[in-house]
Amino acid sequence: MTFIVIKYLSKICKAFEDYFCYDYSIINFGGVTMSNNSQPKTPLVTNIFTADPSAHVFDGKIYIYPSHDIPHDGEDNDNGDEYRMEDYHILSLDDITAPCVDNGEALHLKDIPWASKQLWAPDAIERNGTYYLFFPARDMDGIFRIGVATSSSPVGPFKAEANYIQGSYSIDPAVFEDDDKKAYVYFGGLWGGQLEKWQTGSFDENGVGPALDMPAIGPRVAELTDDLLSFKSEPKEISIVDKDGKPLTAGDTDRRYFEGPWMHKYNGTYYLSYSTGDTHYLVYATSKNPQGPFTYQGRILEPVVGWTTHHSIVEYKGKWYLFYHDCTESNGINHRRCVKYMELNYREDGSIITMEP
Repeated sequence: MTFIVIKYLSKICKAFEDYFCYDYSIINFGGVTMSNNSQPKTPLVTNIFTADPSAHVFDGKIYIYPSHDIPHDGEDNDNGDEYRMEDYHILSLDDITAPCVDNGEALHLKDIPWASKQLWAPDAIERNGTYYLFFPARDMDGIFRIGVATSSSPVGPFKAEANYIQGSYSIDPAVFEDDDKKAYVYFGGLWGGQLEKWQTGSFDENGVGPALDMPAIGPRVAELTDDLLSFKSEPKEISIVDKDGKPLTAGDTDRRYFEGPWMHKYNGTYYLSYSTGDTHYLVYATSKNPQGPFTYQGRILEPVVGWTTHHSIVEYKGKWYLFYHDCTESNGINHRRCVKYMELNYREDGSIITMEP
């Protein structure tokens, strides 16, 4: 009955264009917003700008954990100051083609005791009925850290821990639980993500990346404790090598790691996918060990409209899907992005077929 009403109201809004609705494709009920049926390569929601989607399947539904872009007229810079996110909204799909639901605010910056600004790309995991939201933010000294918030519901509201994970730094946490129930968090981003500033093991404001002919900086991985609230040991740097076993160099900008790690497992192989940043490719490397080393394999997605691509890969009802973002709805404004998806396919040898956005 609810769906029939929503569909009918959507038609009314379309007929009267923007007179009744900000966007005729969405209907709002007490802070929860529902779009029209979802389609590949089409924004999942348009009532807000969303980016950096981390998709998971919980209890047969797809939940997407994105960042929430805030429109403003400021300029872009290499430090990422244009990304002023201050809260999280969780999106959900009853099925891959069902209307996408924006479930309203799940966590706000003001409710995180240790954080000062910039709630960037998050991720989530479920264990024993509790949902854990991992997120980066700048601490009171302006240094990016990774925090955790928990909820009894996959859409929140989430309550943040009083402090960030000790030993954490940089951005873009991605959480992966292996078949043996060990959980790992992968993270790290160059430039605004500050990863170059941690090469000595402590924060160096003046830290810079390696010479172009030297091994590139890799993402970090840390095994989580059983309660998922701490690192079991210090984070390790992941080595990404070519098919001859040689580390990718910092100057190999079409292949080297920049930001946005994601881990998934397919037919017993671990797939580490990531963005190359300033060359805007989404690529992947594989390993038989979740902590690497990983061997570079190829591209997943060619460049989208806007700066780079943060993504996730998830299996749903026997098919695999890539969730990503671009700036088509804002005509290329980097801090006004929209989350989309498309089906991802493998060849018989396990390689991923490269896609166009």
